[in-house]
This record gives sequence, C-alpha cells and structure tokens, in this order.
Amino acid sequence: MFHDFRAALRRSAPTLAEDVAGAFAIVVLLVVGLYLPNLI
Repeated sequence: MFHDFRAALRRSAPTLAEDVAGAFAIVVLLVVGLYLPNLI
C-alpha cells in the first residue's frame, strides 16, 4: 500500500502545486461563503 501511494505521488508530482492551489481556493470560497451573510 505504501508503495502504491509513493508511485501515485511520483506520477502526480508535476501538478501537485496546482492541486494544492485549487484546494486552497475551494477552502477560501467556502469560508467566504459561510461568513458573507454575517457581513451584510
């Protein structure tokens, strides 16, 4: 199982930074969406 995880990580290494940026953007949108009604 650990070998499979390492192989998948090695295959996805070129797009890993983009995936992290996308996940961060989704979290930011979620937080803004939850707090937006309180700001209006």
